[in-house]
Amino acid sequence: MKKIEAIIKPFKLDEVKDALHDIGLQGMTVVEAKGFGRQKGHTELYRGAEYVVDFLPKVKIELVLDDGLVERAIEAIRQAAQTGRIGDGKIFVTPVENAIRIRTGESGPEAI
Repeated sequence: MKKIEAIIKPFKLDEVKDALHDIGLQGMTVVEAKGFGRQKGHTELYRGAEYVVDFLPKVKIELVLDDGLVERAIEAIRQAAQTGRIGDGKIFVTPVENAIRIRTGESGPEAI
């Protein structure tokens, strides 16, 4: 099992969700986040005053899935989230040792 964490632009969330649904993935966790990478924020003008926005709004998607679906999920996320502009985000993949469904006690791939 693997855990995929994807940091994407908020307006791309529905497209990514639909792309993951299309390949058969059923569940995910979505968290509103703020951050920056090479983008390093930007400057905005508000009522004549200039200020720096260091942390940009992002969405973090987390899903745990069987090893066989990882490459398809990564490609689905990448294609759906890509705008070709700076700040499109990142995808991280980490191993998951175990998963337990609280309701039934199932563990391993059956729990996801």
